[in-house]
Parts: sequence; structure tokens; C-alpha cells
Amino acid sequence: MIMLFGFITGSLARLAVPGPDPMPVWLTVAIGLLGSGVGGAIAIGIWGKGTQGIGIFAFLGAVLLVVGYRRFVQKRPILGPEALKFPDRGFGIHRFQERRQKLEDMARKARFEQAPANSESHLQKLQDLHEAGILTDEEFETKKAQLQAR
Repeated sequence: MIMLFGFITGSLARLAVPGPDPMPVWLTVAIGLLGSGVGGAIAIGIWGKGTQGIGIFAFLGAVLLVVGYRRFVQKRPILGPEALKFPDRGFGIHRFQERRQKLEDMARKARFEQAPANSESHLQKLQDLHEAGILTDEEFETKKAQLQAR
């Protein structure tokens, strides 16, 4: 039950900070539990047991941990346009990047396979994919050479 509480609190804290914060489930739970413990302890220290502010301070503690994680582990801003970009570092980032790359590769392959059958239409589709940034220069040239070899 306590793990579920940590997961819910950690998830809400992640949602409270704008921008993506990909992280493993265990880290979300840890942020929720640790933030709740520290925030709750501060509320009890200030007002004593039985105060209504424990829940709010528990949540704020978790939010501060998410902010700290983003600032000191991911090394990116909390607000502004840079905060909305996908992070380059952090726990589990490589796994998310690998999944993202696989999805982009699958989308690229599906778009190419759905192109019309004649080579002129294929070439136009390749140019469209290249201009959209889906195909790199190298991929575009390779596919173009393959089309012209047919």
C-alpha cells in the first residue's frame, strides 16, 4: 500500500513540473516516498501532529525532489522552452531513447513501404521524407541510389 502511495505522489509531482521527466517506476516511487517523508516531517515540526498541512507539504516535498532531479541529474532548466525538450541524461534515458528510435525507424519504414509503386513517385516520397527531417541526408542518398538502380 505504501508503494502505491509513493507511486501516486511521485507521479503527481512529476505532472506538476512542466516538461517530460522520463524515469523508471522505482525512481517515481522513491521520489514520492522520500518527498512525502521529508515534507511531512517539516509540517509536523512546524505545526505538530494532526495538522492538515501534512499532505500539502508531502506533495511539495516530492515536487521539490523532481525539480532537484531535473536540475542536478538531468542538468536542464525547470521552466522555459528548454524544459519542454526530452532530456539527454538521467536514469533510464537510454532505454527511452532506444524505444523512441525504434518507433521512428518503424514509422520511417512504414511510410516508405506505403509509397506508390513507380520510381518517380518513390523519389518524390523520399524527397518529402527528407525535407520533413525523417530521412537523414545519408539515408536519402542511399534510398535514392537504390531506386535509380532498379
